[in-house]
Amino acid sequence: MTQKIVNVAIIGGGLMGREIAAAIQRWPALIDHPVRPRLTAVCDINPAALEWFDAIDSVSSKVTDYHDLLKDESIDVLYIAVRHDLHEQLYIDAINAGKSVLAEKPFGIDRAAADAIVAAIDANPTSFVRCSSEMAFYPGAQLAINYIASGALGRIIEARNAFLHSSDIDTTKPLNWKRQNQFCGAAGVMNDLGLHALHVPLRLGWQPERLFGVLQNIVTQRPSATTGELEDCDTWDNAVIHAWARHDDVEFPLTLEMKRIDPGQKNTWEFEAVGMDGGVRFSTSNPKAVQIFTRSAVPGIGTEQIWQTVEAGSQSVWPTVTGANFESGFSDSILQMWAAYLADREGLLADRFGCALPSEAAMTHRIYDAAIRSHESGSLQVP
Repeated sequence: MTQKIVNVAIIGGGLMGREIAAAIQRWPALIDHPVRPRLTAVCDINPAALEWFDAIDSVSSKVTDYHDLLKDESIDVLYIAVRHDLHEQLYIDAINAGKSVLAEKPFGIDRAAADAIVAAIDANPTSFVRCSSEMAFYPGAQLAINYIASGALGRIIEARNAFLHSSDIDTTKPLNWKRQNQFCGAAGVMNDLGLHALHVPLRLGWQPERLFGVLQNIVTQRPSATTGELEDCDTWDNAVIHAWARHDDVEFPLTLEMKRIDPGQKNTWEFEAVGMDGGVRFSTSNPKAVQIFTRSAVPGIGTEQIWQTVEAGSQSVWPTVTGANFESGFSDSILQMWAAYLADREGLLADRFGCALPSEAAMTHRIYDAAIRSHESGSLQVP
């Protein structure tokens, strides 16, 4: 099939910018994808961060001012990964320039910023915008989503989605922007990790109707990266949201967990849902294993409740050349997210699972605001 060439530029040459660049280089692993992305430009305010991209032959432009990319008519799509307080201006400028955007979470530092970004999208319908959230593209996560969509749960009992790591368990780790409200936002860890825990629930229609927030600021001071002196670390480290949502018009408890300090976790996405007829569990800590709950007749015993394990393999939203029995990992989920984004941009995603919508990203801020109000008041709140 003839692939349409789409020129991509990255704003923010840090960890995720490099991950995206690496994923684009693996594009031939996808089978019959209608688009071929080509990374042509990178922007970062730190010139040293741009040096890594010298190894990519297609990169012909490296700049420190993102406006240079907005003026470049050859660029079709921007991936933007910058500090939360910079989202609103950069995203709106990119949208107004007519660029398509895959934007990092939380899609603005707060609710007002997210709403302003959505308003810019509405005013510029030719700009195709989605929000980055890759964890749901693991094959095991997709199996769980498809299982629920099939109706196998029956009457739902409860569900949980979590994103957990322990990156901040080291109290000597220097203070950075993600640990300061002025840069990260008052929602703290929810801004940082929340969309990972909400992408699938919102896509399934599980929008919290009432919720109770339990928030923790565990490490209140960290050493300055420049002086070593202790400075205030004022963001929420951990957040748990206990909510009521609906599935097939049946109300059920939905738990959402976002934790920077969860001892033993590296970078774990977990999802589970159980009902009267079935259940499903998946965790990226064991990426091939998906647990399915059934009640089955066991020879010589009778009917028993059984959690059985299915191995998910490598295939996700878009087929790849990778053997179906092989394992999948984080880099594969990034590739799948981009495959979904670019196919969706061409109107060719069909019924495949897609990236987080701007409306879903904006909704997360309403949920975070309600969680903060609940924590402060000790009462249920409505997003």
